[in-house]
Amino acid sequence: QVQLVESGGGSVQTGGSLRLSCAASGSIYSPYSMGWFRQSPGKEREGVACIDTYGATSYADSVKGRFTISRDNARNTLYLQMNSLKPEDSAMYYCAADLSSSTCARISSWYHYWGQGTQVTVSS
Repeated sequence: QVQLVESGGGSVQTGGSLRLSCAASGSIYSPYSMGWFRQSPGKEREGVACIDTYGATSYADSVKGRFTISRDNARNTLYLQMNSLKPEDSAMYYCAADLSSSTCARISSWYHYWGQGTQVTVSS
């Protein structure tokens, strides 16, 4: 089993920054990919960014140039640096992990393990 715990969410004004973290524990082994997703009320879960075993990344068009996903394999921790935040970035943010593939995808069904989420609120 794998446990994922997100932290770093909060409330910021438009243009502000936040850094989300996701600590993984349990039966972690390589290769594995991880991703960040978000969901706001009434909307489908959106794949924000993902990173594969080798560090290759993929971003949603809506966050390219503003968000950066990274990972620290030694600490089994995933990060999402979010800059130039907009009100439309407000959502519950979830991290996810997949232990069956070295590649990543911004698709919910790709991942087997999920965290409980951390709320991000951006005010105008």
